[in-house]
Amino acid sequence: MSLHALGGSADHVVFGPWRSEALTGLDASTRMLLELAPPRGYSPDFLTPAGVTGVDSIVDAVLSTGRGRLRADLAQLAARHRTPSWTRLMAEGDLETMRRLGVALNRYHARVLARRWDRIRAITEAERTLRVRDFLHGGVERLLGSVHPLVRWEPPVLEVDYPIHQELHLRGRGLLLIPSYFCWRRPITLLDDELTPVLVYPANRGLHLLTRPARPGRSAMARLLGRTRAAVLEEIALTGGTTGGGIARRLGMSAASASEHATVLRTTGLIDTHRVANTVRHTLTPLGRALLEGHQTTEDLPSPVEPHDPAASGEGGGPGSLSTEDGSVMEPVH
Repeated sequence: MSLHALGGSADHVVFGPWRSEALTGLDASTRMLLELAPPRGYSPDFLTPAGVTGVDSIVDAVLSTGRGRLRADLAQLAARHRTPSWTRLMAEGDLETMRRLGVALNRYHARVLARRWDRIRAITEAERTLRVRDFLHGGVERLLGSVHPLVRWEPPVLEVDYPIHQELHLRGRGLLLIPSYFCWRRPITLLDDELTPVLVYPANRGLHLLTRPARPGRSAMARLLGRTRAAVLEEIALTGGTTGGGIARRLGMSAASASEHATVLRTTGLIDTHRVANTVRHTLTPLGRALLEGHQTTEDLPSPVEPHDPAASGEGGGPGSLSTEDGSVMEPVH
């Protein structure tokens, strides 16, 4: 989906600054990925294996795609887009072509996404936290009813507004909900209903940017709290609540140091700390949020409320049957 954003509008309200930065780190191999995932229309389902985590595992899963799946997905792509000659070799499982694809995927992640990976992960983790809260407070009904403003839960049917009609019958299978930073406008799914049923939906509800322009107020807060402690407070705000281990991992400090800074922030009333089972979670207090909002714009902070539908100001993108602008082949989930 980041490839869709990369090939999209240069003045996108959220992705534009990231796109400008990302273009400086592109490798020549990225052209191969852009040809497989054009900014509008269909992208092959095999590029987004469901239920696989970790960059290495995902790349291995893509490269292990069976020849039948490759042929079917690349035939769908060729029916909608003009494709280069090497896709015919890929459809036959040519080892050298698949090796090139693996290299391209790894280089793209390392040179473009890795620079912002912690922030992307923080935003998706904050979204998952909100959905877990919905489930704990209102069960499946509240969870499915709050996934996205364009999703309606009418038991036993989950309806997604979209111009193209499609029915996806679970047949006893679960529905995998996947929040994605680069998903835009509408939730989407894969084209092939024989694959693991997924619903990919926008995680970036607060319109958080991956790039942070410098602000005069940031240095003032660092002088007030200390640079590291200010960074800890911002990290707690960004994630919508996190653990000491999460702070330590993202900011590159020891667990003991993260705990010490959290203790100071808690005793000064800037954060609250709650224990659930064996997990200690830190969240902002109103005072802490007020302090941050004194020097940050609102797009930098996660919001627990649902935003307006940003369809008019950007393009979509995602796996499987996707479109970023024209909506001609994106499919809804029922």
